[in-house]
Amino acid sequence: MRASDAERERIAEVLRDAVAEGRLQMEEFEQRLDAAYKARTHGELEPLIRDLPAPGGAVAPVRAGSAPARTGSAGVDWAERIGGSATSKAAFAIWGGFGRKGRWTVGRTFTAFTMWGGGEIDLREARFEDREVVIRCFTIMGGMRVTVPPELNVEVRGVGIMGGFGDRATGEGVPSPDSPRVRITGLALMGGVGVERKRTKADKERARQLKKGTGDA
Repeated sequence: MRASDAERERIAEVLRDAVAEGRLQMEEFEQRLDAAYKARTHGELEPLIRDLPAPGGAVAPVRAGSAPARTGSAGVDWAERIGGSATSKAAFAIWGGFGRKGRWTVGRTFTAFTMWGGGEIDLREARFEDREVVIRCFTIMGGMRVTVPPELNVEVRGVGIMGGFGDRATGEGVPSPDSPRVRITGLALMGGVGVERKRTKADKERARQLKKGTGDA
């Protein structure tokens, strides 16, 4: 189907939000923006934002009736969430903080560093560049939190020196055999890195409604 000027502008707006949030590098943003304004059909527009969230955190489909990927439940479509270009490969914070959460794409190797600051890495709605992902967390007199969904295959091998590298994710949840394998390594020096499994509020609500519906039946 042919794309309208309004649709091209909507895609451009999503791209501007993405570069402002650090999801796109400037070079990639310029390439996608140029392609958006040159696009003539929905088929040319859709790939430009497939790995980006729309304002409000939902996937921004171009085609009517397209559905976002299922996330955070026993029916997670992991195949849909593996592949594509990474939107972030590193995060740094000194005397401040950083956050990576929502619908973002984790690079094959993601490095996070904080000094006298904090960081949050949330994988519950994330996509993954590859089936094997390594997240390296380093903190000096700071803190970092990594939140993963119950179904994700996670291995934690961090070291704490005068600090802690906790793994509350071990022994909890039931990792899916189809999920990516995420290895979390690093060092916490006079600081802390914590890893925990936790569902999103939306997932908890869906589970509650499902349980309620089963009970009514």
